[in-house]
Amino acid sequence: MADPAAIHAQNITKRFGGVAAVDAASVVVPRGHIVALLGPSGAGKTSLLRTIAGFEEPDEGIVTIGGRVVVAADTWVEPDRRRVGMVFQDGALFPHLTVEANVGFSRPRRGRVIECLELVGLAHRSGAYPHELSGGERQRVALARALATDPEVVLMDEPFASLDTALRASLRNEVVQILRATGASALFVTHDQHEALSVADTIVLMRDGRVEQAGEPEQVYAAPRSRWAAEFLGAVDVLPGRASDGIVTCQFGTFHGPGIGDGDIDVLVRPEAVAIGPADAVGHYGRPAAPATVVGRSFFGADQLVHVRLCDGTRISSRRPGYVHWDAGDAVAVWVEGPLTALAAERR
Repeated sequence: MADPAAIHAQNITKRFGGVAAVDAASVVVPRGHIVALLGPSGAGKTSLLRTIAGFEEPDEGIVTIGGRVVVAADTWVEPDRRRVGMVFQDGALFPHLTVEANVGFSRPRRGRVIECLELVGLAHRSGAYPHELSGGERQRVALARALATDPEVVLMDEPFASLDTALRASLRNEVVQILRATGASALFVTHDQHEALSVADTIVLMRDGRVEQAGEPEQVYAAPRSRWAAEFLGAVDVLPGRASDGIVTCQFGTFHGPGIGDGDIDVLVRPEAVAIGPADAVGHYGRPAAPATVVGRSFFGADQLVHVRLCDGTRISSRRPGYVHWDAGDAVAVWVEGPLTALAAERR
């Protein structure tokens, strides 16, 4: 028998009044995996997480944790019996308790508190109170508390959102290392695309209460199923194209577009997939170079966005290393050396 998933939430619907905050959404967290619920504010991410945790009761759907049904039409298991550990945005530590007492609040097995504090590198702060800790230390204590009861899965609701940019990045890396080292399963909510792409094994992209797309970060980023998904996950340019018998034609040549009907289509291309060179440069990978004119440049140090205008007036960007300088008015050639995505045309 296959090892059951840490979480299997099926067709969850949660309404507040007449509004469906979560609308027939499903998510699976395999054992030992980190899954991100990603989407803009109001997408239903936190409502879905709270339903899985047991803080909200769904109107419809089934939730299984570690192979045990905890929510169904005739089943309801209280939150404290679901074997989940919670990490909230602000840590939610008890201010009157020491670090050690906070981690041991749920009465874990003997010796587990010190194990978890050593795991997060805070055993030496066991006697401190929350107000004596930095923001990053408080979140590490919150993680230690979540892990102390050996949960089936750790649920995290925007765990890094309250921290400044530099601390958020370093703590995120630490937390991921801790989760990987313990083999923990985790589901976390975030609206930060870079965070989801860099941390998660699987991204569940949510929009208006529904799952827009789910898959590995590379898959969701490189092959979005909708223009909205492409634009939410990062910079993207849209080129006009035509499809016929599964072949897509645009300014950068032809390529296969399985499942695309004949007619006008949108061709989506990420800036990092667009190469730029001198006007006499030729394309690569069987795709021809298109003549263009540089119209601007955004320099970021390590890299830059070079903005160009194609002969038909279409403007696209090329993300390149920052050490080659391009000036407005330069005649150049551009070509695609990465993935293209073809979708049915959306007129806006």
